[in-house]
Amino acid sequence: MAEVIFMPRLSDTMVVGTVVKWHKKIGEKILEGDILAEIETDKAIQELEAEYNSTLLYIGIKEGESAPVNSVLAILGSENEDISSLLKQNKINNNYKRIFISPLAKKLAFDKGILLDNIKGTGINGRIIKKDIERYNNLDDDDKKSSNEVNHSNIRKIISKRLINSKIESPHYSLFIEVIMDNLIKLRDSINEKKYLDKISFNDLIVKASALAIKENTKINSSWTEKSILYHNKINIGIAVALEDGLIVPVINQVDEKSLRQISFEIKEKVIKAKEKKIKSNELEGSTFTVSNLGMFGIDSFTSIINQPNSCILSVGSIKKKPIINNDKIVIGHTTKFTLTCDHRIIDGAVGSDYLKSLKHLLQEPLNIMI
Repeated sequence: MAEVIFMPRLSDTMVVGTVVKWHKKIGEKILEGDILAEIETDKAIQELEAEYNSTLLYIGIKEGESAPVNSVLAILGSENEDISSLLKQNKINNNYKRIFISPLAKKLAFDKGILLDNIKGTGINGRIIKKDIERYNNLDDDDKKSSNEVNHSNIRKIISKRLINSKIESPHYSLFIEVIMDNLIKLRDSINEKKYLDKISFNDLIVKASALAIKENTKINSSWTEKSILYHNKINIGIAVALEDGLIVPVINQVDEKSLRQISFEIKEKVIKAKEKKIKSNELEGSTFTVSNLGMFGIDSFTSIINQPNSCILSVGSIKKKPIINNDKIVIGHTTKFTLTCDHRIIDGAVGSDYLKSLKHLLQEPLNIMI
């Protein structure tokens, strides 16, 4: 019996999916575990596996097309099976907008970064052809100078919704500290002198220290619900990663129990996967605390919006060389500014301050991070 395969919900926030690539053609036999297609969600590109042996009888969403969750993606069944009744039955599901475009026009639009939603095709049956792209690209120069309209990506829509909800739902306040980083710099240099090992970054050390400071201040590791406060037993740190079209937060689980090498490896691996849109949805879920580091961009200090359902987010600035008073003498040292933004429904000022005190001690006496 033929079976309809619908556009799956591959993440908790997914509303629309885009078929990036079909790995099978109509009429081709499929074995259990074969990759059918690559689907782009609001967060990543994920592979869709076949769950049983069958034949691909119908493709409902072509490469490059987008459709809502539960739209007809494909039909699988026996070779030469009659699927006319299934197509008729599921016709109502595929009422999304399709874009018909010639291969040459598609390549031209991609090269010039032109979105297709607002282009009216003049080819047969409204197909977008090369001259439609060229005409759109040659708009009046004055219009080009005044503005350039770019439609929202799926990930940008999700980010907007989450940040607005976070600001509305949780009363934010921020605490600021400045940490002397000279001992941390010496420790990192000492670790990285061993050339046969992968380099440890300052962010790796800060992530580890942030988890150990949570261990000393467990109230930080919490979430607000309508009925109660959840105090999490595992310390899972979300790492904010900037992408070309938005922000994504891969999660490193149980950071306090992992070695610095393990943490460093996982961060590098997940950042690469996130930027290539190959990260899986379960690698983006379950954070209990978030670290956002803009130090590599030369930012001195900043505040962040809380990544719900976390109760706090730690913002990390750049390492700056400056005069420091040490034993009543002025010396040249290195400092970094940290900002802890908290949900005041859960985290009172004293609790947040105690956390930053623990974090500062760990970073200024960093051998404690290694123990």
